[in-house]
Amino acid sequence: MNIFRFERNIAIKSIRYRKNVTRNSALPQELIILGLESSCDETAIAVVRRSADGHGEILSNIILSQIKDHAPYGGVVPEIAARAHVDHIDRLILEALDEARIGFAGLDGVAATSGPGLIGGVMVGLMSAKAIALAYDLPLIGVNHLEGHALTVRLTNAVEFPYLLLLASGGHTQLLTVYGVGQYRRIGATLDDALGEAYDKTAKLLSLGFPGGPAVEAAAMEGDPERFALPRPLKGSLEPNFSFSGLKTALRHAAQDNAPLKAQDIRDLCASFQAAVTDVLSEKCALAMRLHAQSLKEDTARRFVMAGGVAANTAIRQSLTRLCEKDGFELTIPPPRLCTDNGAMIAWAGAERLALGPGDDLAIPARARWPLDADAAPLKGAGVKA
Repeated sequence: MNIFRFERNIAIKSIRYRKNVTRNSALPQELIILGLESSCDETAIAVVRRSADGHGEILSNIILSQIKDHAPYGGVVPEIAARAHVDHIDRLILEALDEARIGFAGLDGVAATSGPGLIGGVMVGLMSAKAIALAYDLPLIGVNHLEGHALTVRLTNAVEFPYLLLLASGGHTQLLTVYGVGQYRRIGATLDDALGEAYDKTAKLLSLGFPGGPAVEAAAMEGDPERFALPRPLKGSLEPNFSFSGLKTALRHAAQDNAPLKAQDIRDLCASFQAAVTDVLSEKCALAMRLHAQSLKEDTARRFVMAGGVAANTAIRQSLTRLCEKDGFELTIPPPRLCTDNGAMIAWAGAERLALGPGDDLAIPARARWPLDADAAPLKGAGVKA
């Protein structure tokens, strides 16, 4: 059966599904959720338990990376990614269930990334979750991929609401106040490149390979951060927004001016690039902290969270640690393995949502774009990345 016929059959059967699957005041005290993540180049499946008191436990968390498939192209190729998800997702679901020592009948729901992301990959995971939900009469939860990142600290560290969030990944760079599940207020965002994207493009420019973030960070550790006077875009402005396109352009010009590049030139360029990034992040996060604090009641704790793939960067972690100590915020960052895309964050976000009410209709669509703060005004020049 092709995917389009399956979508039509799902829509026809959704009425029966809605009658059979409800979650309200009769919620079980404990929720065990299967989570599927396929929005980019990782096929990630996990099983997570949410206890009655809101604490979480990861029962299994399997991640199949496609780095080798995309490395020759210097970036993720959507068609290759989608085909790899199709090839492996069924096997990985069974492996995750086996590792968690649970069967489909022991699940309380199935969650899948419904967007944003590469639409082909999102469809693979979401359609698989729909099939499982329909076959086993389980609630389906369509999860916003960004919300998965945003709520991970509640799984790993039981962080209470509200908190200020820096979400930095290959596709997004945002500052938001997180008031609760599904409750977000955007404070700032990137006007052009996302931070992870800037790292990847820097690595490609300097022929450091893919993925770019870890490669640039490793090279920067042995470089001189003061050798190249790279710009700090938007530094000094009164808005907590980011811009990394000009920094990337300045780095390219510096590389061209010093060609042919020696190994130490590359290390110094990476160190100078990362120094510019940490300077900008510190200033904009400090501004966001002041705005966030103004919205809090006097006795509310000041909490700062970083999430997304870039949160695995050691230099950025150290910079934010110093900033939070200075400004009186408690900093929480998930373990590096849970900063990058993973199924546990999707399962957990699904559990958090299911604990508050019923699941989604089987007709829930896959979305290439899905902002956390749908009411935020468009940022000039930011396009879909805000």
